[in-house]
Parts: sequence; structure tokens; C-alpha cells
Amino acid sequence: MIPYGRQDITQADIDAVVAVLQSDYLTQGPAVPRFEQVVSQHVGVKHALAVNSATSALHIACLALGLGPGDWLWTSPITFVASANCGLYCGAQVDFVDIDPQTYNMCPHALEAKLQQAKAQGKLPKVVVPVHLCGQPCNMAAIHTLSLKYGFKIIEDASHAIGGKYKDEFIGNCHYSDITVFSFHPVKIITTAEGGMALTNSDELADQMALLRSHGITRDAQRMTHEPDGPWYYQQVGLGFNYRMTELQAALGVSQMNRLDAYVSRRHELAKRYDFLLRDLPVVTPWQEPDSYSGLHLYVIRLQLDKITKSHRQVFELLRESGIGVNLHYIPVHTQPHYMQMGFKAGDFPKSERYYEDAISLPMFQTLTEVQQDIVVNVLGKVLRA
Repeated sequence: MIPYGRQDITQADIDAVVAVLQSDYLTQGPAVPRFEQVVSQHVGVKHALAVNSATSALHIACLALGLGPGDWLWTSPITFVASANCGLYCGAQVDFVDIDPQTYNMCPHALEAKLQQAKAQGKLPKVVVPVHLCGQPCNMAAIHTLSLKYGFKIIEDASHAIGGKYKDEFIGNCHYSDITVFSFHPVKIITTAEGGMALTNSDELADQMALLRSHGITRDAQRMTHEPDGPWYYQQVGLGFNYRMTELQAALGVSQMNRLDAYVSRRHELAKRYDFLLRDLPVVTPWQEPDSYSGLHLYVIRLQLDKITKSHRQVFELLRESGIGVNLHYIPVHTQPHYMQMGFKAGDFPKSERYYEDAISLPMFQTLTEVQQDIVVNVLGKVLRA
């Protein structure tokens, strides 16, 4: 089976993790701040806070921005459920903005129209979460301009996008957002096995998220209610969580960061080759914004169902039966039972639903060989022409 995604673990990665196992620190030591420093310097942001998952990063980002009961969070329907669930964790209400049919990202025009309506109803969002689907950045300049006009905060869900660029600058620099979130799940561009990161240029937000990821506990005397009882003393000054990243994960992340640019470059080579090999098949290949450089976590095609005899499901199942581990990213969140119980229904976000009807993620990972890629395309061609 050729999977849709796969981690690349080298001997250098193994040596880095073994070095931690042989050290004095397994949970909290020098590797975590080192990883944070490496990422923050690479993308050009002031603060980076490593956590145990991107879901945790989204949660503490929302809390740091003050999201709570009575507030609204808006995101894209075409994302993993965590992009929306983070709002529910905070007691807020969640809504969605339909996608741009070319980029599959949140459509700025749909966002503006929805904001105009929400303002008239007194239901403007407190937080908007644009998702850089597949690694391609959203139109952040347009979304940021709308944030200034309508007063919402922005969390970039860049779980797919580390190593990508927007307007020739690395995604994660928070030039157009309050907080950006990365994921380091094994199928992402680099991995820490499980893990995530929240990035910001705000000292205040960084301090708040640092508290939230570690039980709300501080050893900083300036944040305590009275002088410390002794050198052992700490105080819980808020309600936080155990969202910390381990030394093992961080050491793996530091090692992987050495190859980030090469990984993304290789993915672009593979995407360009896919574009060429698929040119005569009845599929729509990914469209790239000219002012962006995608992290290319995913390579999504859309079937031209009116030009083939098989259904979306039949194509998907035949590919898997033939050893091609395709996937579908994603099921529109508003069609999930939990969200339909809130009142969402089919037809609410038609462009997202149309995307779901014909999208398939082909294998895309940095160690994918040209021989494997040829197999993927040949099998796809046979399935579509049969």
C-alpha cells in the first residue's frame, strides 16, 4: 500500500531521541525551548509555544484571546473538526464560512458578506480561524483587513502549512493574525510523533498560553499573590491543562526542522510532476495562488464526475483495493452529527459540500519515489478509463 502520507525518520532523528533518553530530562528540559527557538527563528515570530497537539494549541489560543460563552468562532467547513471544536471547548458558539472553489480555503468574499449580515444581527465573531488547507495559505491580507473593520481576532490554523510562504514570508510570522498554530502529527510535513505549536508576536498572549499549557501554574514571583514561601514554591493562578510537549518529541522536532525546507521543496517537485502526469485525465489538479508557496501537506484532486462512468466512492474504493492509500480531506464539519444537532444542515455551505462530493487526496510525502508516483497515476488512469 502506498499511503497518502508518511513520516520520514532518519538516523539523525533516532540519535536525537536516544540522546534525550540518556539525559536527565524526559519531560521538561532544554529540548523544548530549543525546539521553540528553532521554529520561531525560522518563521520570524517572537514567541513559539510547543504543546502536545495542534488541537491543544487551538484550545489555548482561543482561551488566551478571551473566547467564551456568548461569543462566536467562525472557521471553514473543510477542515478537521478540531478547528471548530476549539470554540466549543470554550463554551462559545461556532459557525462556518464557505470556501473559495479554487483554493478550497475560506472565501474572503463569503466572509465579508457574512460579517455584514452578522453586524446587522449583533452576532459578529470574536475569533475567526482561517485554515490553510493542504498547506496553501488563505488570503490573509483580505481577512486581516476585515478583522480591522469588524473587530475580530484571527487564529491561523496552519496545521498543514509549516514551511510554506505567503507573500514571500514564512507562514507562522503572525503578520496577519494574532496567533498561528502548527501541527506535527506523523503525516504532516515534519513530525514530533504527536505535537503542536502556538506562535504569536504578543508578549501577553504568549504568557497566557504558557500558563494555560501547564495547569495555570507559575513560578514567577511577580505573578504570585504574595512572596514565595521558599525556592520550592509555585502558585496556580488560573485554570490550565497538561498540554506540554515532552523532551523526546521536541528533540525529534529539532532534528526534523533541519530538513524542513528540503521536504517542502521535494513536495513541490512531486506536485509539479503530478500536474504533468495527470494533465490528460478527467480530474482537476490543485490551483496555487501566485503570491503563495504552499507547504503541500496534501495533493487533492477533484474528479470530473460528468466525464467518467464511476462514482466518487467507486473510484476511491478501487484505488484502495489496488494499493493506493488515498484519503479524503475533509468531511464538511457542519454535516457531522454533533454539529447537525446544533441546527446545521445539508445545503448550508454548498461549495464545501460540492468539494466533498468529488475530492480525493493522492499520496504526497517527501520520500514518495517517482516509481511510486507513476504507479499512483497509472492505477488512477485505469480506474477512471475503465
